[in-house]
Amino acid sequence: MDFLPDIIDSYASSHSQKEPKLLRELNKETWQKALAPRMLSGHFQGRILSMISKLVAPKKILEIGTYTGYSALCLAEGLQKEGKLHTIDHNEELYGLQRKYFDRTAWKDQIVQHTGEALELIGQIKGPFDLVFIDADKANYANYFQAVIDKMSSGGVILSDNVLWSGKVTETPDPKDEDTIALIAYNKLMNEDPRIETVMLPIRDGLTLSRVK
Repeated sequence: MDFLPDIIDSYASSHSQKEPKLLRELNKETWQKALAPRMLSGHFQGRILSMISKLVAPKKILEIGTYTGYSALCLAEGLQKEGKLHTIDHNEELYGLQRKYFDRTAWKDQIVQHTGEALELIGQIKGPFDLVFIDADKANYANYFQAVIDKMSSGGVILSDNVLWSGKVTETPDPKDEDTIALIAYNKLMNEDPRIETVMLPIRDGLTLSRVK
C-alpha cells in the first residue's frame, strides 16, 4: 500500500534519480517470474535506500530478506571499496536469480548470500554492522532487532520496511493477525528503546530509520 496520492508519488519519483538500467531489468524480471512481486522495493524506495547507504558509507551491511536482490543492489551502491554486504533469505529458489544480477555489478565479490533461517545465521556473521535492512517475516522483526543491536557500530543505521503494514498498525488488530500485532509491538520498541533514535517515514508501506547511539 502506498500512502501518498498517486499524483504526488509519481511527481516525487519523476524528480528523483532515475532507476539504473540493471535494476529496471531486475524489476521487470521479478514481475515476470517471482511470486508476490509487490515485495520488491522498486524505483522510489530503492533510490532512498541507495541514498541512505551513500550517506552512511558502510563498511559492512546486513540485509535480512533478500527476495530477488533489488534492495541489496541499492544498498551496495554506498559500500566502501573493501566493504561487504551480507544478505539472508530462506528461499533457495531465488538464489540463482539474485546471483545473476549481483554478478553483473562492480560489487559481485562484495555481496555474500546466505540461505536459511536468519536468526540462526545472524550469529555466524561477524560485525560490526554499519547498516542493517530488516525486510523479512514481520513476526520476527523484534527478534531480528535484538539479534543485531549489539553487533551495530556506534552511529550505525537500522532500516525497517513495511512498518505501516497497509495502515493496519493504526487499527485494533484481529487477535489472529500475528504480523500486525508483532509490528505494533515492534514500532513501539523502536520508538522507546534507549539505545536508538528513530523516525518513521510514510514512504511506500512505511520505512523506519533508526540510528544507534
